[in-house]
Amino acid sequence: MNHQSDQYYINQVLEGRVNAFSVLVERYQSLVYTVVYRMMKNKEQAEEVAQDCFIKAYQSLNKYRGEAKFSTWLYTIAYRKSLDTIKASRRIMTSELIEEINEGEIELVTDALSYLEAKERKEIISDSIMKLSEDEAAIVTLYYFDEKSIKEIAEIVGLTADNVKIKLYRSRKKLYSILHHQISPEISNKNGRAI
Repeated sequence: MNHQSDQYYINQVLEGRVNAFSVLVERYQSLVYTVVYRMMKNKEQAEEVAQDCFIKAYQSLNKYRGEAKFSTWLYTIAYRKSLDTIKASRRIMTSELIEEINEGEIELVTDALSYLEAKERKEIISDSIMKLSEDEAAIVTLYYFDEKSIKEIAEIVGLTADNVKIKLYRSRKKLYSILHHQISPEISNKNGRAI
């Protein structure tokens, strides 16, 4: 396992050792793919866009100034490439309408999730995130799965920190609503079960 810093490998690539870039790809490919997939909602497209992100990062590596973490810079590329692809394909697609959640349902959803097995819970949450808009899915993924700060997410998506907080709040509400509809049968089964 490679324990050198990202900057070490960046320097190696810039000095002509192009194979050093493969370490950066291995280090970030899973998370870049996750961000892209949750925005694209299509496995094949996500694989292609994620690959394009690394090509763009490699080609632009000499422009990386180190003002932000390499991962933040890379996720910015992934976010923008995903948006560009979505905008291009959206001309022929219609947008989805997502219901608002009733504040009282949050506790109900949380209680119901506690009944599910860990694997089921992970799958349901992942499927539910896929039902969010591209922006929302990206922000939720960056915040909860990649543990990026609000400031880092703001840099990646090109919004103010306040706008990211608002989008994150709204995304959580929508996610709870989606989760509620996903697990309603589970709630019925648990409530109807004899104790």
